[in-house]
Amino acid sequence: MGGFKFRRQVPIGPYIADFACLEAMLVVEVDGESHGTPNEKAHDEARTHLLHSRGFHVYRAFNVDIYQNLTGVLEAIGQLLQDTAHENPPH
Repeated sequence: MGGFKFRRQVPIGPYIADFACLEAMLVVEVDGESHGTPNEKAHDEARTHLLHSRGFHVYRAFNVDIYQNLTGVLEAIGQLLQDTAHENPPH
């Protein structure tokens, strides 16, 4: 992804991010059908809030998007990587 490296299953606070690019401070979460329930939505919001409070950007993709529109998901992640690179240029 444009020279950025992602790790799987990255512990961040009490959570484990599905994928994280620490250099860009970007977390990618892949959500299944269960994430549509009110309880799961509340849990995801709390999780996203904590990640934001630690300086991470969060991108959420549904499983169906990955299976049916992987190119679009990768383009969105690529755009976020470009945006965060402009926000946090290397020293």
